[in-house]
Amino acid sequence: MSDSELVVLLDENWRAVGSAPKEQTHHYDTPLHLAFTAYVFDEAGRFLLSRRALTKRTWPGVWTNSFCGHPMPGELLEDAVRRRLKRELGAEAKRVDLVLGAVRYRAVMDNGMTENEVGPAVRVLLSGPPVPDRQEVAALRWVPWEELVHKVTHQPSDLSPWTVVTVAQLSRLGPDPWEWPVVDAGELPPALRCQM
Repeated sequence: MSDSELVVLLDENWRAVGSAPKEQTHHYDTPLHLAFTAYVFDEAGRFLLSRRALTKRTWPGVWTNSFCGHPMPGELLEDAVRRRLKRELGAEAKRVDLVLGAVRYRAVMDNGMTENEVGPAVRVLLSGPPVPDRQEVAALRWVPWEELVHKVTHQPSDLSPWTVVTVAQLSRLGPDPWEWPVVDAGELPPALRCQM
């Protein structure tokens, strides 16, 4: 994580109200801020499940969505997705689709560390195999999408809280991830819409 990486702070209407260094934002009283979650699928519809590195500040070692991140002030969503994809999975995207305009979640770890975010979910097709950065990702597994949906329903404690919330919403879009409709950018939080 770069010392210069900033996150966008939000009010309860999801409008930008400032920014702060990423490393100073996540703590026991984390302010609401802008994020995104990415769901990587191969052409057969298998999902790339990732396990967070054991050194991560929040939810270390927990299985989660493919990758996630924070759009920086003035940064377009797709640029943020491609930046984090390169950083975490060492890969390029052939395709990035907006499938949920905004997902809101707040979760608290047993030690009090808190996530407090809102942002879109994107579907990603890679242009080549992932080469994960081990400071970000401990392990990767390709799984059938229905396996992840089943885990969210029956074993949610095995997954990051934001994955549970997001997969529950994505599962309502249908069983085939490549059939999910792409949503309009007008569904993004206002903090991202103003950057379009």
